[in-house]
Amino acid sequence: MPYINIKVTDENLSKEQKQQLIAGATQLLVEVLHKNPEMTHVVIDEVNIDNWGVRGTQYSEIIQAKN
Repeated sequence: MPYINIKVTDENLSKEQKQQLIAGATQLLVEVLHKNPEMTHVVIDEVNIDNWGVRGTQYSEIIQAKN
């Protein structure tokens, strides 16, 4: 039973975008690993941008500096 965990920042992903991620990740496992899509589980975690860091800095600070 494959399990895929996708983590993204909580910047307004639409329901449609989430569905595309779920379908695309599932299809990738079907094509590459020959996994059964009926048994493939996908979870999307939306992480607050204060809890996401890049280059040693909170992502929220990077966004704020751009504005």
